[in-house]
Amino acid sequence: MRKHILITGGAGFIGSHLSDEFLRRGYKVRILDSLSPNVHGPDQRRPDYLHNEVELIVGDVCDPDAVRTSLEGIDTVFHLAAAVGVGESMYEVVRYNKTNNLGTAVLLESLINRPVERLIVASSMSIYGEGLYRAPDGSVSAGVERTLKQLKAKDWEVRNADGEVLTPIPTPELKPPSLASVYALSKYDQERMCLIVGRAYGIATVALRFFNVYGTRQALSNPYTGVLSIFASRLLNGNPPLVFEDGHQRRDFVNVHDVAQACCLALESTEAIGQVFNVGGGCSYTILDISVRMANLLGKRDIQPEITESYRAGDIRHCFADTTAIHRVLGYKPRVTFEEGLTELAAWLDGQTANDRIAEARAELDRRGLIL
Repeated sequence: MRKHILITGGAGFIGSHLSDEFLRRGYKVRILDSLSPNVHGPDQRRPDYLHNEVELIVGDVCDPDAVRTSLEGIDTVFHLAAAVGVGESMYEVVRYNKTNNLGTAVLLESLINRPVERLIVASSMSIYGEGLYRAPDGSVSAGVERTLKQLKAKDWEVRNADGEVLTPIPTPELKPPSLASVYALSKYDQERMCLIVGRAYGIATVALRFFNVYGTRQALSNPYTGVLSIFASRLLNGNPPLVFEDGHQRRDFVNVHDVAQACCLALESTEAIGQVFNVGGGCSYTILDISVRMANLLGKRDIQPEITESYRAGDIRHCFADTTAIHRVLGYKPRVTFEEGLTELAAWLDGQTANDRIAEARAELDRRGLIL
């Protein structure tokens, strides 16, 4: 009998790629998704890219009845449902806590009454805050943060108590959380709730901390989604990408196909149970470099990025993944190079339309005093 998978929040770009991969492996797939207008537009219709074999239940993860219905006959749950975005979370506090925290609690109470074989929760690199750093003397520092005084002075680098600039190094799962935004806090809550309840009720649970996921099918009109789609939205409308600080902050970009690979490995491995894994691309790039690459790929070389020299509340300087653990335990290794992934993304973007709402979102943050 074919195993049956439920993906909460699965109608978005990550969930749809997971669906494709699970169907290829012979699983049955059901999705519970509210079809948020931010992601799916005002019509809230079934996305064209969603495979016709996927069963879609339109409903809210905070609705116990919708969750109970969606769990009927399910063997495994992938919990992706979440409000996403650092900046917006700093003023949409109730909505982020409702969707991310309450939604997870509703799901877990349903699972307590009707356990499944496995639960895999999508966590986030945002819980680390600043990544791991090395000082000039070779010592490693965790939990170092920039002060408001230094940020107002536009001194962007992370420094130790002696004022020395620290060098970012790959961040492993053992680094303690340093929660810099409401979004980060809610993702940490999601992760810990799932692991705690899973252990208590004998549900094999795995948490995957996604770094910056990119790829085809990303929402191009959501101003709080991934930076690559935000830059693409700007460029497709002939506008310069907006780059905060000086653009030299570093991030880890992981292709959605590699995320799907990691999810399948977590689904099928017994050694993964009860553990937390980084899912990254294995390399880091500056945001400024990313903006230039996107412009070149889209044939917009004449559009130069706008470096704002400003700080957005909740942002961090550097964070990129140490993927040693997921490679050792699950055999995960990124298969899609960044160049290959960007080329595929650019081909998909050709002919796409985007409602550029970035300036509107920035103005809202500025109005609330969340940009320095």
